[in-house]
Amino acid sequence: MISLPAAFSFAQSPDGPWVGSLSVIGSEINIMVTFTTKGDSVSATIDIPQQMALGLNLTNVSWKPPKTHFELPAGPGLAVFDGTIAGDSVNGVFTQAGFQGTFRLERGKDVRKTAEVHPPAEPPPYAEEEITYRSDTVTIAGTLTLPRGRGPFPAAILITGSGAHNRDEELFNFKPFQVIADFLTRRGIAVLRCDDRGIGGSTGSKMSCTTADHARDVLAGVLFLQGRAEIDSRQIGLIGHSEGGLIAPIAAARSSDIAFIVLLAGPAVTGDRLILFQMESGMRGGGAGEEQIRKTIQREERVFACVRADTGWEALAQTFRADAAEGIASMTPERKRAIPDSAAVVQASVDARLAAAKNRWFRYFIDCDPAKYLEAVRCPVLAVLGELDQQVPLSLNRDPMEAALKKGLTRDWKIEVIPKANHLFIPARTGAPTEYAGLQKTFAPGFLDLIGGWITRRVAVPGGARK
Repeated sequence: MISLPAAFSFAQSPDGPWVGSLSVIGSEINIMVTFTTKGDSVSATIDIPQQMALGLNLTNVSWKPPKTHFELPAGPGLAVFDGTIAGDSVNGVFTQAGFQGTFRLERGKDVRKTAEVHPPAEPPPYAEEEITYRSDTVTIAGTLTLPRGRGPFPAAILITGSGAHNRDEELFNFKPFQVIADFLTRRGIAVLRCDDRGIGGSTGSKMSCTTADHARDVLAGVLFLQGRAEIDSRQIGLIGHSEGGLIAPIAAARSSDIAFIVLLAGPAVTGDRLILFQMESGMRGGGAGEEQIRKTIQREERVFACVRADTGWEALAQTFRADAAEGIASMTPERKRAIPDSAAVVQASVDARLAAAKNRWFRYFIDCDPAKYLEAVRCPVLAVLGELDQQVPLSLNRDPMEAALKKGLTRDWKIEVIPKANHLFIPARTGAPTEYAGLQKTFAPGFLDLIGGWITRRVAVPGGARK
């Protein structure tokens, strides 16, 4: 974590989580900023659950009541937060790449204390091993948990979703992959969970890769497990969450060595449809008007068209330039004076938005059709969806998922819906990502038993390997 000197009032320590949101371009994005003080310095991290961005280090952190300042180096350009502290709340201005919005934070209950305490403090009844393996030129680092007793054991590889994740797929200090790994290993199934490229002990960069590249990383993990004497090489399956639920069928369609796949909130429609659905529902939930939503959707469809044809970039750049200029023109005189070079800010905004559109991951994702891979899978498939999921919505994905599996090669498949559960399979009120920080961090009743029971009915667990 980055730690920079800052004048600090110990009478008003910021230590701990501050939960709130930022509002920009008609959308509201849930955030949590966690401050930590040490001596006369203060550091902070930010979680942005809607973007599955967790524990990002903030720079130039300053807490000088009544003012606070921090910055987030990010792909679209440096995000700058300037806020005014009033007791246990902060209100301020957010700027990034020519766009401006507002943000608010309130000192929240420590959401880390709502996380499920699992596994328990005592040593677990299984072995844990830090491992690395190679995938092309990249080193993948992770944790392998091995059941107690004599193997060889069946195994599962956990696959994270989009964004940068550690091996536990940690969100607001909830560690769903750690919980799943513990649950399965206690029941005789070895589990491999790994840091994404560029995270933790893994090298490379996840954002420069496509979904297909990540599938190759998973298959490299399968080869690694097949080389372990403790693992039954014929009984290695995949469990993918969110985009991981797309990566798993891609990998399974390419390899006959996959024994089963479990898709947790995996998409069943092309990326462009999913992006537009998320964009529309997010804007509507944030209070945007129908005309603003319509224009935003049309703009994104233009981006898709440019990506597919690889033409029209200059016209799109002019549109982005007009957007940025309009954003600056709408600022108050005081805020305009704070911009030393508005032309440079406009150009930075254009460059960032074009770079995002030309990103390899984005180019691949918008036209990637999960149905093609689901139809090609021969191994057993369990698809689990959350009733209240707003990121991979049930209404958009269940029917296409069922149609693809019915048409496909596997005869052993099942779709299950977890009632009142969100994208993380946590019991929720609305399922909106803005709820994530405040929810009890424990899986919905029956979720783990569903996964564990389905897998153990399809693999052979050695006697004595269970909890």
